[in-house]
Amino acid sequence: MTKQGFNPYLPSWEYIPDGEPHVYNDRVYVYGSHDRFNGHVFCLNDYVCYSASIYDLSDWRYEGVIYKKTDDPINPNGAMCLYAPDVTRGPDGRYYLYYVLDKVSIVSVAVCDKPAGKYEFYGYVRYEDGSRLGEREGDQPQFDPGVLTEGDSTYLYTGFCGIGDKTRKGPMATVLGPDMLTITAEPVFIAPSEPYSKGSGYEGHEFFEAPSIRKVGDLYYFVYSSVLMHELCYATSKYPTKGFVYQGVIVSNNDLHIDSYKPADKPMYYGGNNHGGMAEINGKWYIFYHRHTNGTNFCRQACLEEIKILADGRIPQVEMTSCGPNKGPLKGLGEYPAHIACNLFCKDEAKYTGEPWMDGRFPKITQDGKDGDEEIGYIANMRDTATAGFKYFDCKGISKVIIKVRGYCIGAFEVKTSWNGPVLGKIPVAFTNVWTEYEANITIPDGIQALYFTFTGDGGASLASFTLE
Repeated sequence: MTKQGFNPYLPSWEYIPDGEPHVYNDRVYVYGSHDRFNGHVFCLNDYVCYSASIYDLSDWRYEGVIYKKTDDPINPNGAMCLYAPDVTRGPDGRYYLYYVLDKVSIVSVAVCDKPAGKYEFYGYVRYEDGSRLGEREGDQPQFDPGVLTEGDSTYLYTGFCGIGDKTRKGPMATVLGPDMLTITAEPVFIAPSEPYSKGSGYEGHEFFEAPSIRKVGDLYYFVYSSVLMHELCYATSKYPTKGFVYQGVIVSNNDLHIDSYKPADKPMYYGGNNHGGMAEINGKWYIFYHRHTNGTNFCRQACLEEIKILADGRIPQVEMTSCGPNKGPLKGLGEYPAHIACNLFCKDEAKYTGEPWMDGRFPKITQDGKDGDEEIGYIANMRDTATAGFKYFDCKGISKVIIKVRGYCIGAFEVKTSWNGPVLGKIPVAFTNVWTEYEANITIPDGIQALYFTFTGDGGASLASFTLE
């Protein structure tokens, strides 16, 4: 079949969370941090970049390493990690990379003549007297920079605010001059942290981290991760440093609040922290975000969904899907890898990845090999009631379903078109330590359908792919 766009949109062995998309010269570039497969903490690897033509979000090009941990003068031994970055084009036409290392509260900047690097260290965001933002008495710690340049001014948004922490007032907006380093207007708070949110309109969705900024028409859109972590919320204002009003949730990486296909409070994936940004690509708007894999918080993968900006500026929440980059449903024909599952759950509900009480009883998307090995992802540890959901497919004339399974398991996979719908058929599986194909004659109704595969039986199965014929 012709190439299609899947979520995650990058190779299944790549772990790029915190993605900030920007369009330069008819290509969209994604800048994020870089997790390590089986890593023990966040963001262990160097920054890399991927880009795609604005006309084809199914074909992403690896641009290579664009900045190393050791490129920052205060991190010569690489002991600190590169947390979530953002990039903006300065008034001089060069590209500026803003980031914060994981054990300091200052904002570093690197620069390059091209959007895909390689970036070189440039300096630290500073006041006019030379002192660095984040180190002056009374400064709030800096974290997760998001940037927007208009004319000679660059607006820098930063912050991290945990629940109950009264020392953190909220996300900050700081204005920088044309040198991209020097502060021309000192930090102001643009939204409340949880302890200061009463009466603000942000209650229940207060700022936690991950500030991102875009301008659409005459409105500034401030996107952030709330104290619930799994959701990306947004606020809008006609001004870049004041007047932001909470508007709602754009996407959740466990699909909470969505009630179109299940109860609003039912999690459909194992969520976790979230971070991303908006981009207009070839006339359509998208939200970039990340999901969690490998049963931990430290192996996050990049996803995207098309969004609609309504005439009044609102953005309705969108579902997580398997087909976000595809401009519509996937073809109901051929083989699909299991790692594109957008729903993953079992009888024991959990909102967050790696909740201790689950202790290995839940399914997870993972891969063989070590970090960097180009091993296709699959779903492991599918025990009784474990369900993988894939959305959406344009089905026509499907009469057979084939699955590729391995594992010490005995039972069957049920096939459905909704998470709690009728079973259309069952595919028996048995013990095997190599990938083995099993099939059954199962008719999928014509039309746009979701597909759900539920394991019933003993042991634990791994699912590599399914084929529709």
